[in-house]
Parts: sequence; structure tokens; C-alpha cells
Amino acid sequence: MPKNLNENSCAEHVYSALFRKHSKNLHDFLYYKFGDYLNPKDKVQDAFIKLWDNCKKVPPEKAKSFLFTTANNLMLNAVAHQKVVLKHQKLPQKLSTNESPEFVLEEKQYNQKLQNALNKLTEAQRVAFLMNRAEGKRFKEIAALLDISTKAVEKRIYGALKKLREEIEEI
Repeated sequence: MPKNLNENSCAEHVYSALFRKHSKNLHDFLYYKFGDYLNPKDKVQDAFIKLWDNCKKVPPEKAKSFLFTTANNLMLNAVAHQKVVLKHQKLPQKLSTNESPEFVLEEKQYNQKLQNALNKLTEAQRVAFLMNRAEGKRFKEIAALLDISTKAVEKRIYGALKKLREEIEEI
């Protein structure tokens, strides 16, 4: 029996193909789930480094799962670390701006309402909604990425829109 040449992810062309295929979707997944504050780009790079370190153990067909699980765990560790940092950090912040105080206050209140409304969404709704509205992906693309049906994507996005409208009266 001929030996499969791509039984692991160590070959340069296989590893490069995995990076090109999964890096953007992995970044978008982390960004939508955790936001930009914890540097999802860095976590994507760290996940690929861990894939390289374990390339002999990870076949190419399981690399996507390995990458997403590893990156998600890296972000969860960063969130836990950030909680500890915030607990011990109590420095007041000074902000200066050229905008009027009323505008700054209204903007801050609106952003807070928006963030609270997004946080009240379920994770599934938030991910589907942000992939559609922020990234501009179509329902079929989201369904393929999340491995769910198009109808499930529609339901998640419409549910998110309904909740957001209820939370933010100005929209």
C-alpha cells in the first residue's frame, strides 16, 4: 500500500495551504467572539505556531479543528488573565478631546447601549450577526463556516436584530 504523503501537516506546502485557507476565518471567528481588545491576530499566529510544533501529530484534515480549538483556548486564557489584571489595576484614565462634552457623552452612552445590547445576544446570534453585518458575509457563507443550515443563520440574525431593536430605541 502506498503511504499517504500528507499524513501530517509538516510539509511546507501543506502548512502554507492550511494557513492561507484558515487564517482569515480564524481571525474573524476570534474577533467576533472576543473583540479586538485581546489581539486576535496574535492568537491566530500563536495557534499556527502550536500547529507547527505539533505538525507530526495533526493530520491536515484535523488541522482546522485543532487551530480553532487552540485559538479559542488562547483567547479564553487571555480573558482570564485580563480579569486578574483589571482586578489589580485601579488607575484613573484621563481623556481629552476636541468634541463638545455633550457629543462625547452621547457617543459614550450610545456605544455603551450598543455594547450592552450585543453582550445580551447569545454567542450564536452575536457571531452570526457580526459575520453578516460587520464582515458582509452572506447567509450561505456563514452557514458553511459555522456548519449549520442557512435557515438557522437566518433565525440567528433575525433574532439578533429583534433583540437589538428592543434594547436600542434609537435604531
